[in-house]
Amino acid sequence: MLRQISLGTLGLTIGGILTIIGFVAYAADNATLNLVGFFYGIPLLLGGLALRANEIKPIPFTQPTSPSILILRQQQATVTQNKIRKDITRYCYGQDAHLDTTLSFLGLSPSDEERPTVTGLRETEVNGNYALILEFDSPLISIDQWQKKQEKMTNYFGPGVELQITQPSENKIELALINSQKESIVSSQ
Repeated sequence: MLRQISLGTLGLTIGGILTIIGFVAYAADNATLNLVGFFYGIPLLLGGLALRANEIKPIPFTQPTSPSILILRQQQATVTQNKIRKDITRYCYGQDAHLDTTLSFLGLSPSDEERPTVTGLRETEVNGNYALILEFDSPLISIDQWQKKQEKMTNYFGPGVELQITQPSENKIELALINSQKESIVSSQ
């Protein structure tokens, strides 16, 4: 739940309230509240502004995850699948985009303008295995370029993950991370 709360908005809200209390207390000649407002309110307000300026919003699920897929996730999801799912479904700070360093490492982000952007994700079952599907808007990186990097991506995302790259429509790429291990994996949700 805390992953879904914007720290920037929280800082702005609390900092704004404390700062207003500080100004009101200053006008009312109340030294204690005045100090609270100025010494805590203004730094929180400025911190909230800084966080909001560097904030990346969580990526939404494009379709609800069914209870059977949730059970399959608990039984089979790899550490990598869970890490990616958790990372892109929370607020992030200090990054240019979700998975920006991963895409750069894989050679799929020659520049900030050409970088594909994650627009959604969904969880499904592929041949009885748990699959995490990342949906990208990729107008400047073709599916051929994605497919050329498939071996490098397979190595990067680790053992036990098979990749499928598809293009459902123009400028859209879907990267499916499919559990390829036959035994169940005990992993954190």
